Amino acid sequence: MTDAPMPARTRVAPSPTGDPHVGTAFMALFDKAWAEKTGGAFVLRIEDTDQARLVAGSEQQIYDSLEWLGLQPDEGPHVGGDHGPYRQSERLDTYRPYVEQLIADGHAYYCWCTAERLKEMRDAQAASKQADTGYDRLCLGKTREERAQLPGFSDAPVVRMLIPDDVPLTFNDIIRGEVKAPRPDDQVILKTDGFPTYHLAVVVDDHLMGINTVVRGEEWISSTPKHVLLYQWLGWEPPAFAHMPLLRNTDKSKISKRKNPAARLLWFREQGYLPEAVRNFLQLLGYAGDDEQEVKSFEQFVAEFDWAKVNTVGPIFDLKKLDWLNGHYIRTLSVDELTDRIARYARESGQWEPTMDVEILRKAVPIIQERLVLLKDALPQLDYLFAERVEVADDARASLADNAAEVLDAAIEVAQEVPFEADAIQAGLRERIVDAMGIKPKFAFAPVRVALSGRKVSPPLFESMEILGREASVARLRALRDSL
Repeated sequence: MTDAPMPARTRVAPSPTGDPHVGTAFMALFDKAWAEKTGGAFVLRIEDTDQARLVAGSEQQIYDSLEWLGLQPDEGPHVGGDHGPYRQSERLDTYRPYVEQLIADGHAYYCWCTAERLKEMRDAQAASKQADTGYDRLCLGKTREERAQLPGFSDAPVVRMLIPDDVPLTFNDIIRGEVKAPRPDDQVILKTDGFPTYHLAVVVDDHLMGINTVVRGEEWISSTPKHVLLYQWLGWEPPAFAHMPLLRNTDKSKISKRKNPAARLLWFREQGYLPEAVRNFLQLLGYAGDDEQEVKSFEQFVAEFDWAKVNTVGPIFDLKKLDWLNGHYIRTLSVDELTDRIARYARESGQWEPTMDVEILRKAVPIIQERLVLLKDALPQLDYLFAERVEVADDARASLADNAAEVLDAAIEVAQEVPFEADAIQAGLRERIVDAMGIKPKFAFAPVRVALSGRKVSPPLFESMEILGREASVARLRALRDSL
């Protein structure tokens, strides 16, 4: 399996800079599963040190999305815990002593270069096509006064790491084995506003919060040597690292909110996916191609959890697979549970009208459950059952055959006579229209369907009539007949 510490303390650490990314849920899934597998704890930390990019409401969306997916943390800003505070902006006093320690030990230094000077340096490096790019250490070893004599000086310095020539570039990864990363630059670890950068804060916070297994995307592989250095300089034991594959679009590009709406975690809820289907889908993406049993609960996933199953090739975000899973989970729900889910979705999304009756929905759910894929599609299929009367669509009216009036007359008589339940309605209409009038079943009931639903295609007809009841069904049949 793995030599990762037991029990594991894992964390997911999103930034509240907009709609939560699906990658947050992907990491949280593996974080929570590994923590539960080992009897550890899963921590949520909010990384909000980039104050300029914060978006109001985003933090709450992170909480709500993880709760919706059943991936609630054991510790976090909204649930508390023994290792708080869990927002980086509330931990600013924590970081400064470690920065001072790194400077005192010669592992970090002040840099007074202006943004303009740094841009000129990068442009010159690009123009000369030099291989060794990065900060040129103009400020290294200089006092403030010495540096002020040179061009491009700023009163407000940053603090940079001093990367040694012999920096170790390889590290062991739980998923990938030995990994080699590129040589890092003299990374800024404290900004001019006194806020730490990600690289310092993540190391300090993970250590102080007891995080011993860091699960994150493979884009952070190149940063790992910097983080390992900081652990060593501060005299701390580095955690185990697990770098997950990046989720990809069908064109193999990295999934992003700009290119793909499904990169937004909220999108799944808006579309009417069930949380258990989305969670199952993310489980499949993590083990892409490795597991024969596609439908699996989170409890099963935890019980069989194995880092060796994680495929390092970035999985393709195939929504057809998610649609299939969602349909499967919808069919496993009881009628009452699916009714409640549809009604809840409809109220949240604005589909629900004040005149709608949940009991009508409960009667109608069985006639759509077998083919329903998304919760958002339920009420649009059933809207005619909630209406006092239906407007017949132009294409439906145009599709009526010349004998439609005759068929409707027969259907009205049957609807007035038979016991009003689906089987009896079907038998009566079949006997009167198919057998007696010699019309093929394919065409026999088309005018009845148009009268009842206002359209050419609808959920099962006879069950719809039973739900509507005799009086409403006859009224709709008469209304269409009178309009011909």
